Amino acid sequence: MSNPYKGTEIRKDLLNQVEQAVCVDRQVTHGRPENNFADIALMWQIYKGTIFTAQDVAAMMALVKIARVKWNPNHQDNWIDIAGYAICGGSLPAEKPVN
Repeated sequence: MSNPYKGTEIRKDLLNQVEQAVCVDRQVTHGRPENNFADIALMWQIYKGTIFTAQDVAAMMALVKIARVKWNPNHQDNWIDIAGYAICGGSLPAEKPVN
C-alpha cells in the first residue's frame, strides 16, 4: 500500500530546505537579500540603462531557475531556489526603483 502522505513529507522537506537556504545559508554567503538585490538592481541599471528594483531582481532570478528547470526538472536545488527567490521578493518592502 502506498503512503498517501509521501508527497506531503516531500513538500515539508523541501520547505525546510527553502527555509535553511533563505534564512541561513544564502544570507551568510550573499548578505541580506534586500541589500544584495538592491546592489544587483543598481548594477543591472548601469549595464542596461534601464531602471530595475530589488523586486525585479528576485523575479528575474526566479526566471533563471525556471529556465534551468526546463533542462533538468529533477534537480531539486532549482526548485528550492525558485521558492527562495519568491519568498525573498515577497518579503521586500514596496519600493521605488533604485537610482
